[in-house]
Formats: sequence, structure tokens, C-alpha cells
Amino acid sequence: MVSTLLLVVIYLSFISLGLPDSLLGSAWPSIYGSLGVPLSFAGLASIIAAGGTVVSSIVSAKLIRRFGTGKVTAVSVLLTAAALMSISFVNNFYVLCLLMIPLGLGGGCVDAALNNYIALHYKAKHMSWLHCFWGIGATLGPVVMSACLVGLGSWHAGYRTVSYIQFGLVAILLASLPLWNKMKAQSQTDEPSTAPAALSMREVLRLPGAFPALLSFFCYCAIEYTAGLWGSSYLVMMRGIAKETATQWVSLYYFGITAGRFLSGFLTMKLHNRQMIRLGHALIGLGALLILLPLNNAVLLPAFFLLGLGCAPVYPSMLHETPKNFGAKNSQSVMGVQMAFAYIGGTAMPPLFGFLATYLTNGLLPYYLLGLLVLMAVTMEVLNRRMDALRLSAVKE
Repeated sequence: MVSTLLLVVIYLSFISLGLPDSLLGSAWPSIYGSLGVPLSFAGLASIIAAGGTVVSSIVSAKLIRRFGTGKVTAVSVLLTAAALMSISFVNNFYVLCLLMIPLGLGGGCVDAALNNYIALHYKAKHMSWLHCFWGIGATLGPVVMSACLVGLGSWHAGYRTVSYIQFGLVAILLASLPLWNKMKAQSQTDEPSTAPAALSMREVLRLPGAFPALLSFFCYCAIEYTAGLWGSSYLVMMRGIAKETATQWVSLYYFGITAGRFLSGFLTMKLHNRQMIRLGHALIGLGALLILLPLNNAVLLPAFFLLGLGCAPVYPSMLHETPKNFGAKNSQSVMGVQMAFAYIGGTAMPPLFGFLATYLTNGLLPYYLLGLLVLMAVTMEVLNRRMDALRLSAVKE
């Protein structure tokens, strides 16, 4: 009973993680004009937010070891709620950038803490459904923003509305703290030997298979964030679609991630993690190719949906493999560094595309996504072969 109730709380927490992630990209066509900055400045804001997330991901293992997953999650969501409320009053780009720091810091700890908790204590289907709830938040973000843009003519109202939702989730998390204590006591009784190790960054990087695993996470978030941040601008500038319509269409990308992760939870009962990852790679490639082809604009709707559908199984399956690849004791430390590399990908690669879009053309988006996809697929196969070789060697010994 405690395990089930805690799972519900964790799912709700991931809604709070997804809500802010899609706001900047969906609102940027309105934000940059009202703040009087160039289009490419979205990359600078996203760099700062993701930079905060990288820092909090790296230190998450130490914080969780000291304060526990429940307290770290509650405080992190409170930090993001306060940052969103503050952003809703901003009329200066540099103040917006300053507030991106606490927004990023809050997100990183939640991501690393809850992903590792699910990977250790629950099944692969629960990991997929966990990220389905992230997708619910990410899908609601553009929907809320679009409604505020149409109804109130203000992106500020969109941020304020999302902050109210976040504060509600903080109240739920605070009320759930006793559940975490009960689950911790039960876990220590059932599995006393799985206390997490506090590995340094250097120690994590020395683990066999760490580099291809980290590069895979880098590429995945680079794809997901680039498509989410620049998809709306691509539709407006390259295909002549209205801003409000483009925002709604990009929400279909996040809906694809959400629906795909719901379905993935059932598919994991038949397919193992590696098969799920390969399926996702194929769907991402198909979606990017549809965007690339000079077809009628109507094809863009299924294209963005396929991009999201392809992203759906990749990230949860990679995360759920972490204890299997690196051991339960090492998983929290490895998870934090994986989150850091994921967000470095989300930090560096969308702004790089923004630079290319500004000085070359926004039409490079599908080529950019395909290049990252190829690199991710190659590194995943390298990781798989290395892990298989290590397991085979251990069996022979």
C-alpha cells in the first residue's frame, strides 16, 4: 500500500518537472518581441536554466544521501514554483535569465532523485509511466500558454498559471513525507546491502561503459530539447504558420511523448529495454524525415507527433538500464552524472542550432536532429556490446 501511494506521489512530481520544460519554447515567439531581444536569445536563456540543472544533478547524490529523496524533491519543486511566479512579472530579458538559475536548480534534483528511485524499486513499465507523467506536464505547458496568449494576450499569465499548479504539487509532496520514511525503513529491511555509494565525478567516469552511456544521454536531450525549443519557430519562419497555431502544433510533439510513454509501459512487458530504445530511434528518424521532405504542411502534424512518439521509449529505457549496467550501489551517483550530461546536451545543442538558424537558416532543423540521432544510436550500440562483453567475462571467471 505504501509503495503504491508513493508511486502516485512520484508520478505527480514528474508532472511538475514537465510543466516548465516546454514553456520557454512554446512562448518564445511572443517573448522575444515583448522583451526586445533577437530570436537566438532563447538559446542563452535555455543555457542558463540547463546549467543550473547540471549543477544540481551532479550534487544530487550527496543531497539525497543526507536529506532523503522526499525532502529533496519537495524543496526542489518549491524552488521551481517560486521561480515561475517570479518570471511571470518579468519585463527584462536579463532578469529572466537570472530567474532561470533557480528554475534549473530545482529541476535537476527532482530528475536525478526520482529516476534512480524508480529504477531501483520499481519495474520498467513504471519508469515509462513515470515519464508519461512528465509528458503530461510538458503537454499541458504549451496548452496553458496558448490559452493565455489567445485569451489574455500575455505570456506572463501563462507562467503565473503554471506556478499555481506547482505550488499545489508542493503541498502534496510535503504531506507525503511520512510515506518516504516508511518506504526507506522497508527497503533497509528487505535490501540492507544496497546502500548507495557516493562516487565522485572522476570515479563515475572510470566505470566501464560510462563514456558511451553519458554520450547517449547527451544526444537524447539534445534531440528532445532542440525539437521542443525550436519546433515552433521552425513552423512560423519556414512554413508560414501562425504563432498561436504553431504553439498548438508543437504541443502535439509533447503529446506524442506522453502517449508513447503510456503505451511503452505496456510494451515493456513484451520487449526489453534495448528493443524499446531501437524502436524509438526508428520513429524519431521517420518523424525528422517527414519534416525534411518538401510536402504539404499537413504532414507536419504527424511528423511532430512521430518525433515525440519516438522520444517516448528511449529515455525511460536508458534510465532503467542504469542499475543493471553499473550496479545498484553505484546507480545514484551514475544517475546524477547521466542527468548532468543529458542537460549539458540540452544546454549546448539547442543554442548551437539557434546560432545556425540565425546565420544560416532555420530549415536545418531536421538535418540537425538526424545527425544527433545517428550519434546516439551508435553510442548506444557501443555501450550494449561493452556491457555484454563484461557480463560474459564475469560468467567465465
